[in-house]
Amino acid sequence: MGKEILVITGSPRRDGNSEKMANAFIKGAQSKGHHVTKFEAARKTIGGCRACGTCWSKGTACSFQDGFTELEPLLERADTIVFASPLYLFGMSSQIKAPIDKLNAYDSENCKRPLKIKESILLICGACEGMEIFTGVIATYKQMANYMKWKDVGVLAIPQIYEKGDIVKTDALLQAEQMGISI
Repeated sequence: MGKEILVITGSPRRDGNSEKMANAFIKGAQSKGHHVTKFEAARKTIGGCRACGTCWSKGTACSFQDGFTELEPLLERADTIVFASPLYLFGMSSQIKAPIDKLNAYDSENCKRPLKIKESILLICGACEGMEIFTGVIATYKQMANYMKWKDVGVLAIPQIYEKGDIVKTDALLQAEQMGISI
């Protein structure tokens, strides 16, 4: 039986470069019999964490009902989580950051349904030259994975992706698909 994989995308641009990376990963993972669910965070209305301290008070992870409510059962089913985002000012997009911040509910002492996620992956692409542009976002992702007790099983960071579709001019989609196959 394959893994239950949740891919959360954060690109506000439909069929953008990071979404193409996510789709290539999904293709590879599905070819090995894994069940993959894609959650497009940019197509949902998800407010950021308000640090209100009312997690689980209404029976759901977040007491504010928004698009995160739809994500909760997907998170709770997943063995593996994949974040796919464009790089915006040296970090993940705000569209993916909002649901990430709400993961705090699953670490609270009041957590009613702990996550069974054991491993994580980051897929990211950005418009500048050099890998140093990813230093901050990779450090943040790795710290998050460590904090949530997820094994980081891979980071695919692709620089010099300026325009929509530029990702197809690289081997990034092949690399992402290979990551999906090897998961």
